Amino acid sequence: MSKNNNEKWWKKAVVYQIYPKSFQDSNGDGFGDLQGIIKRLDYLETLGINAICFRRYSNHRRRTTVMTFRITGILIRRCSLDDMEELINEAKKHNIRIMMDLVLNHSSNEHRWFKEAKKSKDNPYHDYYIWRDGDEGVPPSDMKACFGGSAWEYVPEIGQYYFHQFLPEQPDLNWENPKVRRAIYDMILWWMDKGVGGFRLDVIDQIAKEPDKRITINGPRLQEYFKELSRETFQKGDLITVGEAWGADTERAKLYSNPDGSEFSMVFQFEHIGLDQKEGGEKWDLAPLPFKKLKKIMAHWQNELYNCGWNSLFWDNHDLPRIVSRWGNDREYRVESAKMLAILLHGMQGTPYIYQGEELGMTNVQYDIEDYKDCEIINMYHERLEKGYSKDEIMKSIYAKGRDNARTPMQWDDSANAGFTTGTPWIKVNDNYDKINAKSQVDDPDSIFSCYKKLVQLRKDYPVFVDGKFTLLLEDDENIFAYSRKNEENTMIVVCNFFDKEIPMPLAKECEGMEVLISNYKDTSDMSVLRPYEARMYIR
Repeated sequence: MSKNNNEKWWKKAVVYQIYPKSFQDSNGDGFGDLQGIIKRLDYLETLGINAICFRRYSNHRRRTTVMTFRITGILIRRCSLDDMEELINEAKKHNIRIMMDLVLNHSSNEHRWFKEAKKSKDNPYHDYYIWRDGDEGVPPSDMKACFGGSAWEYVPEIGQYYFHQFLPEQPDLNWENPKVRRAIYDMILWWMDKGVGGFRLDVIDQIAKEPDKRITINGPRLQEYFKELSRETFQKGDLITVGEAWGADTERAKLYSNPDGSEFSMVFQFEHIGLDQKEGGEKWDLAPLPFKKLKKIMAHWQNELYNCGWNSLFWDNHDLPRIVSRWGNDREYRVESAKMLAILLHGMQGTPYIYQGEELGMTNVQYDIEDYKDCEIINMYHERLEKGYSKDEIMKSIYAKGRDNARTPMQWDDSANAGFTTGTPWIKVNDNYDKINAKSQVDDPDSIFSCYKKLVQLRKDYPVFVDGKFTLLLEDDENIFAYSRKNEENTMIVVCNFFDKEIPMPLAKECEGMEVLISNYKDTSDMSVLRPYEARMYIR
């Protein structure tokens, strides 16, 4: 890897992911907003992060004076362009860049393009979307949408179906139309001119779909589109870009994150995410977490992308359950296991992404079905009831995998609604907010927050975090996840006990004489054992 490539700012950076709807409400309407994010920039600067990555505020519609952000066709916030420009400028004062969410696979059905497209087959915008002839009630194919139901929606005014991989309110864009691509590039350049520092590209590996061939991901023109997109936009600025690529393997990721900068900085890959799903089953069909397989997968990505790509490092996002409730212990060892998971991930090569509340050890929730808001949860609940699943069985899956686990309001303090809003929150606050909140952790040197803060700083202080070669240690150990990182100056060893029992420390000799950079227990003098969920990061 060239020296110049290693000096890319985003290789030392840590990104903070925000779900704006649940981060901070500034006006008491129960929904998070841009002014709320501005209000919390001091907190984010204290944590030490370098960029904020938005989710769910997107580019579905752009106007010259007002931005109307839409998700699934429903207006969730109206923010003035002044609000966004203020956020960009205020974040710069805190040395924080703003990454916007780019939804390039689909638009809202309320977007003016789609409103024009469905007027007639001859409308100039008709070919901005994917249409097929057909009779009402007889879709062009039996393809299913990701959230259930047909992937085709009928428009009686023109006697055609349009294609949507997700909700009917999210019609897919036709990337084969060069006018669509040009309009997208112009929109991105417009945001770059406003000072945006990077972009997250939502389900970007689905833009080259060919529905007639039942291809919805990794289509044949995907690389062509990626290179053109990068050439026409991203390469014109000093940006961080990350593509959400559920279908990526390491070979594809090498192309997407090629050090030549021809595509993206990195991708979000999800091979380590679906490990608690029964083979051949759906997301909701739970299976025990395979610890040794987790080690194998994460080591594979570390080794395969070394010197020829770049990893994104994440445990949580807006679509995933809380990591401390998934791989950790969110009860008696919540603090220890949350820190352990942080130390393990942040010692690896790649750019870490902290999802809001992860730095506090926020946990999953267990609501009554009436209190959930996510369409995926609600649709699955009713579908499985009709198929004969018991309510208890369904709720167990929701408690474990439901997306609303990550979407409950940020827990700022122990006041009403966790300090998120003075009004009624759009979704219930987790009941444990009086014990788990930012106010109680920011000034506590032993808190989960302080652990994350230190990890963020260590990445900036030690080049081995950026360029050190990864080697998995104790590959067959059923309790310990351990690895080393080496460059010309330093050797780092990370040792993590993944379970709630005390075990012998098998690397005591290898770590003898090394400095403990960070640990999740105060006393690290006894090198012979690892306590429950204990993590240590050594360096020499």
